Amino acid sequence: MKKTKPPFWKRPWVRFLLIFTVQVAAFLIMAFFMDSVQLDSALTAVAAVLVIGILNALLWPILSYILVPFAVLTLGLVSLLLNGLMVWLAAWIVPGFSVNDNFWTAFWMALGMTAVNMILSSLLTIDDDTSWNRNQIKRRMKRMHKPEETDVPGIFFLEIDGLGKPILEKAIKEGYMPNMASWLESGSHVLTGWQTDTSSQTSASQAGILHGNNSEIPAFRWYDKARRQIIASSDTKILPEIEKEHSDGNGLLANDGASRGNLLSGDAKYVMTTASTIADPKKFHTSDFQAFFANPYNAVRTLLQFIGDIIEEKREYRWARKNNIQPILDKHHRGGIYPLIRATMVVLMMNLNIYTLLGDLFSGKLSAYATFVGYDEIAHHSGILDPGAFKVLRKLDKNFGRLASAIADAPRPYHLVVLSDHGQTGGATFLQRYGKSLQDFVQELMTEETAVGGEMTTDEGNNNLTVLLSDIMQNEKSGITKSAAKQVHKQVVKSKHIPTDEKPPKKKDGEAEHPDVYALASGNLGLISFTKWPERMTLEEINEAFPAVIPGLAQHEGIGFVMVRSEQNGPVVIGANGIYHLKDDRIEGENPLALFGPHAADHLRRTDSFSNCPDILVNSFYDPEKDEGCAFEELIGFHGGLGGMQTQPFILHPAELPVDGELVGAASVYHLAKGWLNALQNGASA
Repeated sequence: MKKTKPPFWKRPWVRFLLIFTVQVAAFLIMAFFMDSVQLDSALTAVAAVLVIGILNALLWPILSYILVPFAVLTLGLVSLLLNGLMVWLAAWIVPGFSVNDNFWTAFWMALGMTAVNMILSSLLTIDDDTSWNRNQIKRRMKRMHKPEETDVPGIFFLEIDGLGKPILEKAIKEGYMPNMASWLESGSHVLTGWQTDTSSQTSASQAGILHGNNSEIPAFRWYDKARRQIIASSDTKILPEIEKEHSDGNGLLANDGASRGNLLSGDAKYVMTTASTIADPKKFHTSDFQAFFANPYNAVRTLLQFIGDIIEEKREYRWARKNNIQPILDKHHRGGIYPLIRATMVVLMMNLNIYTLLGDLFSGKLSAYATFVGYDEIAHHSGILDPGAFKVLRKLDKNFGRLASAIADAPRPYHLVVLSDHGQTGGATFLQRYGKSLQDFVQELMTEETAVGGEMTTDEGNNNLTVLLSDIMQNEKSGITKSAAKQVHKQVVKSKHIPTDEKPPKKKDGEAEHPDVYALASGNLGLISFTKWPERMTLEEINEAFPAVIPGLAQHEGIGFVMVRSEQNGPVVIGANGIYHLKDDRIEGENPLALFGPHAADHLRRTDSFSNCPDILVNSFYDPEKDEGCAFEELIGFHGGLGGMQTQPFILHPAELPVDGELVGAASVYHLAKGWLNALQNGASA
């Protein structure tokens, strides 16, 4: 078949001239605005740019080998210093070009040239897929040992954390995701929705998707009476045990699979920034941090994008406050180091995941599963329809399109499956609406002698940052990089810079280690546990010991329902005007589950069967007309319980990988995806 010639402007020599012209233009612009830079003529600028290019080609590999360990933790700042060095050396070599023997003049000129270059390239559409292919795909292929080619297809699962199906459809309709739109329009892919379990959050969903089992994970955080401790399901010290309890060795990625940026591994042999396996010596830890930053394209691009995202967050927050956008979080939750955490999630982790997935692609991995957390992070703090959150979706779509284009150079055919682990529902928080936290409200319903403790902050961004730094500390080869990571972890993660909403209970002399009651938050799901009772309390016991609690919770306008276990009637769901008996689906009065989906009763029955189900499970209200509820944490986009789009994730899958029947619960996604992989590997039609 005769190959079609590329457009004139995409021919290699034309692109080289165009890119070189842009670099010369950037050089001239910076020289014009910097008084300390002397430049005789435009021809001198041409010569200087040529010399800088030659110096980069000759010296960068040597210097980057020495200095790139520092670049990992400075997000490429060392790379900019090296760029400044190249400009400074060029000023010594090229007659008619001078920076007054000042290195910092050269540094600022290099930084400015890079920024101007990116702007001009964007305006001229030079920073397109061809440029990316040259700097990423071709370089990555050179580093890889080419494996044996095969006709057996593989599957890459690309998870967009927290993106509900209705929001995806809106983003596609409004032009934010043209690649996915084209896949759907061409018929190559199909969009299918699925329903989460009661706990609509990442640990429960990924346990189900990656291991086919998410039992005994009632929420993001719960009080375990048997252990007498609070269990956070994103804790890197707890997650290995959680994975061990839920894995049967046949996870989604068990056969030559790779886990990238996930909470759990899916039994993958190859892992990177996977929270459950950071210290597991049996896994092959992909230490791509140094390799990523050794590429000057990655280093400079990532640093500038990182700085740009911080500026964007500041600008967006200022605009939202000026225009009285509601709901909105206060400075306590969007200030401090939050912009840094956001930029880490949106820029660094996305770029690292894509870079590592390219390596998986070219090494012929049978499967890979990667989580992209940027949308979830912004939606939590800025809202599920925030323009900044949709910009992240545009970036993800662009990168997924690039991965799709790279498949042509892979040693096996690949299918791309884009999915989410849950969605998000929006609305002002419980505290914003009623002036008190769930912990405060539960305390009001207790006797004066009863102390209520609480943890009201999930802080997924901080958890993701912890995983990234812990992975570097544990698995990077460079001692310098490890030491730097430890310092960042100590100063940021273990310091008091992370805002929390937790209020320790008032302690009295001789008081026990645990308060009498814990009120814990997981999005709009609240978990109330009475620590003095070693077993789960019954409705009758609660009413006798704390008579105001159940009626007070059920009647509050911010609460949709509470679930407790009755000694006489089994599990019951109590709302303001009715009771649902889960044992026999009998309803007294109004159905408290009417607004929470057709599978709400089944989900709650399953949660009730968990040995660690709390004494009282609390779910916030949901208003279908406004499509909003309220989180018990300070997050205006939330997930964790029932109600709205948080329970409506999606799977965008190739049409030739069919979905038969309704998908209810995360484990159903595992069985579907595992079936696809098995069918492809066995040569059968999926």
